[in-house]
Amino acid sequence: MTLIELIEREAARLDAAGLAFGHGTANAFDEAAWLVQWSLGLPIDALGEHEQRAVSETEAAKAAELIDRRIATRQPAAYLTHEAWLQGIPFYVDERAIVPRSFIAELIADASIDFWLGDHTKRVLDLCTGNGSLAVLAAMAWPEVDVDASDLSADALAVARINVERHALQDRITLLQGNGLAALSGPYDLILCNPPYVNAASMAALPAEYRAEPELALASGEDGMDFIRGLLADAPRVMSENAVLVLEIGNERANFERAFPRLEAVWLATSAGEDQVLLLTRDTLAAG
Repeated sequence: MTLIELIEREAARLDAAGLAFGHGTANAFDEAAWLVQWSLGLPIDALGEHEQRAVSETEAAKAAELIDRRIATRQPAAYLTHEAWLQGIPFYVDERAIVPRSFIAELIADASIDFWLGDHTKRVLDLCTGNGSLAVLAAMAWPEVDVDASDLSADALAVARINVERHALQDRITLLQGNGLAALSGPYDLILCNPPYVNAASMAALPAEYRAEPELALASGEDGMDFIRGLLADAPRVMSENAVLVLEIGNERANFERAFPRLEAVWLATSAGEDQVLLLTRDTLAAG
């Protein structure tokens, strides 16, 4: 059996099991390719180079066992491998934090946010940091800034610490525990936030893979805006004069606009469209 044949076999099993994807892959084949190659110690981004590689019975059994776990537990694959990637950068993850998948990572990488930054940009806050991935990407993208990474969950911050140390950014990223902005004073020149924003109806309908993640990092009241209401009310207090807030709200644009009808947001284009991430200036927030 070749590697590609093994992947195709395991992809068929994943597909037949009716799993949900979205934690780094979008379909059964990509997930099978990830898990099979990971189980064999092969680079997951080089399938074309290895697809005709012969696979022994022992190797095939090892890969099948991992696929069995994925099917039986309904956990996201990243919780089984303890690794996820954003913009090609590897991050440790486990059940203490949600699997990193923020579209803000794209905006950091493609410099979409840079228009609003400048020589004044010295302090960045990654609020609701989870496993710390956005804080790490921000520190990598803007070497001149210092980053605070804050989360309510001590468990999530323990995971974030692993990633800060993995990428040797202890001198530039400070991990802080607190509820929203309550324990923070700033001033910050840029706030990045991928907060809890899933509305109650959507939470009730989530597949098992998403329910395996910490509910604290997902659910935010009836319309998904509970956390964001507090954030937008308090944000000007910790923002410098020319600061901006970059906020991810997923599929909740309609609820956001009902909750904040007078806010003039700049919607930023991502691979998922122009209604997932928005930008607000301090002046806009203060006026709203």
